[in-house]
Amino acid sequence: MITHPLDLASKLRPPPRSLDALFFVDGVLIVAFFLLFGSRFVLAPGLGVDFRLPNGAGADAAAAPTAVVISLQHSDMVLVDDGMVDYAQLRVWLEKRARSEKGLALLVHADRRVPFEDLAVIAEMAVKAGFTGGVQWAMEPVPAGASAEH
Repeated sequence: MITHPLDLASKLRPPPRSLDALFFVDGVLIVAFFLLFGSRFVLAPGLGVDFRLPNGAGADAAAAPTAVVISLQHSDMVLVDDGMVDYAQLRVWLEKRARSEKGLALLVHADRRVPFEDLAVIAEMAVKAGFTGGVQWAMEPVPAGASAEH
């Protein structure tokens, strides 16, 4: 018995012949944990890794707190709290949000490749929906020693 000096295999109990209830309880608890504490953004469409905000010289100076944030990566694809919406659905979503609170401001995270025409459409929708706090555009500050990219 040089290879098994303690003979531990003889002291083990045999494996169970069927699955006990604890196995199923563990499975249910794991599923419940992910349903209760999981993020709605896990496995949901979101912003890609190539999403880049435009640079601006006064980006930090004009910053103000906002309660509502939307993100645009491409034209007619807007990421809101409830998921991806198009412009028709965004109009309804903005109106519903503006009715819930007064004096809201909207922050728009728009990729630098989004055309200005789309940004103007979103600003118009927000004002008509009742965002009296205004519309702000998210920008990155210009790094020291660099010029602003347009």
